[in-house]
Amino acid sequence: MGVDIGSLFHKETITFDDLEYRIIVIDAYNVLHQFLASIRQRDGTPLKDSKGEVTSHLSGLFQRTANLLEAGIKPVYSFDGTPDPLKARTIEIRKQRKIQAEKDYEIALAKGDLKTARSKAQQTGRLSDQMVDETKQLLTALGIPFVQAPSEGEAQACYMVKKHDAYAVGSQDFDCLLVGSPILIRNLTSSGKRKVAGKEAYKKVSVKQIRLEDNLKKLGITQNQLVDMAILIGTDFNPGIHGIGPKKSLKLIQKHETVEQALETIDVADKPTIEEVMAIRKIFLDPDVTDDYHLIWKNPDETEVVRILCDTHQFSKIRVQETLRRFENPMTGTTQKTLF
Repeated sequence: MGVDIGSLFHKETITFDDLEYRIIVIDAYNVLHQFLASIRQRDGTPLKDSKGEVTSHLSGLFQRTANLLEAGIKPVYSFDGTPDPLKARTIEIRKQRKIQAEKDYEIALAKGDLKTARSKAQQTGRLSDQMVDETKQLLTALGIPFVQAPSEGEAQACYMVKKHDAYAVGSQDFDCLLVGSPILIRNLTSSGKRKVAGKEAYKKVSVKQIRLEDNLKKLGITQNQLVDMAILIGTDFNPGIHGIGPKKSLKLIQKHETVEQALETIDVADKPTIEEVMAIRKIFLDPDVTDDYHLIWKNPDETEVVRILCDTHQFSKIRVQETLRRFENPMTGTTQKTLF
């Protein structure tokens, strides 16, 4: 879900050519959910093998990673660890939304309303532990590095960029800016088009780059104040204040400087306590991260890739081998900080 601050930020349109030779840390859960939502049949059914196991996530990862490597981009995937207890409310809300979407999907399907059925089905995707494990197995077989974050995957990705071990974070969530990623790349793993909400039409999707420092200067705020704005709007860790959106929160923080001082002027019953404010700040400004990672790219192990995709999930061996040709002779080796 993430925090709703995107409208305040300037986004540069770039191409894959602008990212050649760059190391991009991709929020793994973010893109896997993206694949589960978008890679579906006309009636909303996700791709499945003969055993009924969902394979949309593997198909998306395999093809989009090939696109990145072919463009000269060096991807790294960062996986979520244990969520902060403050995220429990958001997790439960998402769970209930999926349950309702599943009911709506079955109703639409029974009516023969495939348009609504597919729309509802896109909201039902669940990423299981098995899916995550097979994703990691596939990345290992493909020779693509990944890191297991102790908590939020996006926070780990941002940490790696701030250490200059990578150029940018690849994610759809603006939360990466709250954690302090100097550069956020959006639409990196998209298919190049996106359905227009409520219409049978698609729009072209371009890769967008957001530079954090430039935007903070334009808004006249600091990194800490950006986090305070998010607390007023609502994050994955707190519900926010009803009626306060991005523009209003910006004005409040510009005027009062801190969320504590802004809250003194707001007369509502559900204001966060000072302790809650401090806890949320810590999640974004001092996240739980690790240095236990090694960024090494290798040539793919074709036998293992075929075993995972073809032998286990009945992917077409010919198509898998064709795509694997795009993985040949990738930019192997480790990070080179001189690139940045």
